[in-house]
Amino acid sequence: MSRDSIRLEDLAKLAEVSIATVSRALNDSPAVNAQTKALVWKLAREHGYAFRRHMPAGPIGAAATIAIVIPRPQGRVSRLSDPFVMELVAEIGQAARDRGCDFLVSHVAPAGLEDLSALMTTNRADGIIFLGQSTLHRQFNQLAETESRFVVWGAQLPDQSYCSVGSDNIMGGRRATAHLARLGRRRIVFLGDTEAPEVAQRYLGYQQARDQAGLEPDPALVVPAHFDVEEAQASVDALLARRTPFDGVVAASDMIALGAIRALARAGVRVPDDVSVVGYDDVQFARYSNPALTTISQHTEKAGRVLVSKLLQAGRGDDLRPERVPTDLIVRESCGG
Repeated sequence: MSRDSIRLEDLAKLAEVSIATVSRALNDSPAVNAQTKALVWKLAREHGYAFRRHMPAGPIGAAATIAIVIPRPQGRVSRLSDPFVMELVAEIGQAARDRGCDFLVSHVAPAGLEDLSALMTTNRADGIIFLGQSTLHRQFNQLAETESRFVVWGAQLPDQSYCSVGSDNIMGGRRATAHLARLGRRRIVFLGDTEAPEVAQRYLGYQQARDQAGLEPDPALVVPAHFDVEEAQASVDALLARRTPFDGVVAASDMIALGAIRALARAGVRVPDDVSVVGYDDVQFARYSNPALTTISQHTEKAGRVLVSKLLQAGRGDDLRPERVPTDLIVRESCGG
């Protein structure tokens, strides 16, 4: 059967349901159960049936519809309200608008290969941008064996067969740490969850700069903290309670850096006089915090443009390579120089 000639009648025959049921399924009608919808959408994709002609009424003329999906991080709930996520979503939205595309943010938070496969099969968007790999690197590789209509914001990892776009995390971690070392800081804490792929790369950059500066490694200076102000604050509270001496902090995100600054202020430790702090992300609040936060910029505007461009190329069947956007050190008040 020609991909150009597939009709509702043909889909109905393949799915062994009525034409009316196929039409309702393509329009996401609640009158059709999820299993039948999944089958109809899968057949429609396999046979090149144009979904957009049968989507519910709404704005017309979009070049494509892009879905944004946030995988569920291991052990915690993903939050759209995270400042960096919000800014990246906004830049993706602007890039999509510039290319004449609609975009939506999905409520789905996939946690495994089954979730990813179901999402690709049943989502009627032309392509999906996943914000973060979480622990799904292996599953994304498996998904890439049968699907090309997705791009991942995240780290570039060994043996990767899918397209990712992310910042140069190793360079970012190296720049943050080297800057504190140049300021004379000798006991520099790395604050972040090194099990996360992107944070692991930032930690590698931290190690490289520490070694280059001739600073002695100390396991007590590697402190776990998730991307959350309260958790980071608790981690630094515990570090202070252990009386571990330190004079610098490289945080894996601006949210973590803000939690560190709050904990230090509450303990009467002055930033940057006693301890210098560098964040990562350069979200908007970083320049307005007190003190204003020195940080690593991930260039979200460029990241949004590259993600959308890669996804539209994937829709044309192009063979895509992972890409890294540059990082820059933004020096403000929290490091003292």
